[in-house]
Amino acid sequence: MTGGDSRNIVITGVTRGLGRALALEFAALGHRVSGCGRSGSEIGPRVSCAAVDVTDEAAVRAWAREREAAEGPPDLLINNAGVINRHARLWEVPLDEFRRMWEVNVLGVFHVCRAFLPAMVARGTGVVVNVSTGAGVRGFPEIGPYCTTKHAVEGLTRSLAEELPEGMAAIPFQPGVVQTDLLHRHYGTRAAAYPEPDEWARVAAPFLLDLSARENGQSIRMPQVRGS
Repeated sequence: MTGGDSRNIVITGVTRGLGRALALEFAALGHRVSGCGRSGSEIGPRVSCAAVDVTDEAAVRAWAREREAAEGPPDLLINNAGVINRHARLWEVPLDEFRRMWEVNVLGVFHVCRAFLPAMVARGTGVVVNVSTGAGVRGFPEIGPYCTTKHAVEGLTRSLAEELPEGMAAIPFQPGVVQTDLLHRHYGTRAAAYPEPDEWARVAAPFLLDLSARENGQSIRMPQVRGS
C-alpha cells in the first residue's frame, strides 16, 4: 500500500494512546478513519469514533455493518485495543484480571476480524494489522498474562495470513516502546526517554500505509523513533 490515495481505515482503541495518535495522523494525511473505544468520544475531523467494546460480538458486528454501509470494506484494519495486567507474579494474578485481558486482547481481535474480513475477502484486497509486542515473543516477568495474550495474537495473525486470498495480508505489528500512560506507570521517570504517541504516529502512519501483501504473515517491528 502507498500513502498517495485516500484510504478507508478502521482502528480499534482510538480514544487514547497509540490508537488516538494514529487516527489523528491518518486523518491529517487525508484518509477516512473509523475508530472505536469503550466510550465513544470526539477525536477530530475525518475521524468517526463509536462506543464499541470489542469483547461484545454483537456490538462489533453492528459497528462493522454500519461502517461498511457508509464507507465500504476497510483498506486497512488495525486491531489496536488492548489492556495489560498490574505487575504481579503469575500465581498472584486474579482470575478475573487474566480473563478480562484475554477477552480484550485476543477475543477482541477475533470478533473484529470475523466482522470485517468477509467483505474484505469478497473484494479481494486489504491489510489487517494486529498490534502485538516484543513481550509476546520474549516474555517478561510480572506481565505474564499480557505476554500470553500477545503471543496468541502473533499465532492468530500468522495463521490468518495462511488463509487469506492472494493480494491480501495479515501482519502482527510490534509498535516498539512509546511514552503512553501505561509506560509511565510501569517505567516511571525512564519513560521520558521514549517517543510520545504523536511523535511516534508521524512515523508509524506512513509505515503502516506502506504494508502490503508482500509482508503477509511476517511479524513486523516498527522502525526506531528517537529513543525507542
